[in-house]
Amino acid sequence: MSRDSAATETGGPDERDSLMRVLGGRASAVDASVPPVAFGAVWAFSDGSIAAAGIAAVGVGAVIGAWRLTRGARPLAVLLSLLAVTVGALIALRTGQAADFYLIRLVSNAASGLAWMTSIAVRWPLLGLVVGTVLGQRTTWRRDPELLRAYSRASWVWVGQYLTRLVVFVPLWAANAVFALSAAQVVLTWPLVALCVATSWWVLRRTLPADHPGIRHVRESG
Repeated sequence: MSRDSAATETGGPDERDSLMRVLGGRASAVDASVPPVAFGAVWAFSDGSIAAAGIAAVGVGAVIGAWRLTRGARPLAVLLSLLAVTVGALIALRTGQAADFYLIRLVSNAASGLAWMTSIAVRWPLLGLVVGTVLGQRTTWRRDPELLRAYSRASWVWVGQYLTRLVVFVPLWAANAVFALSAAQVVLTWPLVALCVATSWWVLRRTLPADHPGIRHVRESG
């Protein structure tokens, strides 16, 4: 089997779309970017009122949450998104620093990056868990050394995503650059996730040997 034919079986648009939905689709991007934009905009046009900006962000988050519920989103996911916005607003109010609204996002990205790195180190790469769930394989892919290696390498792309956000966000947060943080949140949400999905898929396909039957087929060792 040629590498091209193996790559074709390795993943088509349906699997990439499924991966995009699970790891952060358009709905998640709206949750992550619109409330921070609302916070930054209201803060800028209200002479730096953290209270007004926080109310705006929470209000926008609640509207988005209600809209997502009508479209069949999981209530827990909606609640967690709204909770993150609310906690961010409360932190900013408590500290008196508007940039601290984004502090919870810094922490979540650091924690996510650490979780992905740990999963690779213990040979349970999160990308494999996600794709295995999408394909209905559960954890049988771990019995295939080639799939395990491919998922591990591709998972590093996701580590890079979180590190990229931290490299951008941390200096802006330290400089109290509220509006710049809002803009960065937009750029580093949906566009970055889309790039990450495409790149990790490419790494996955390139890592598998040419004679491998593809991610839908587990080839056990021995």
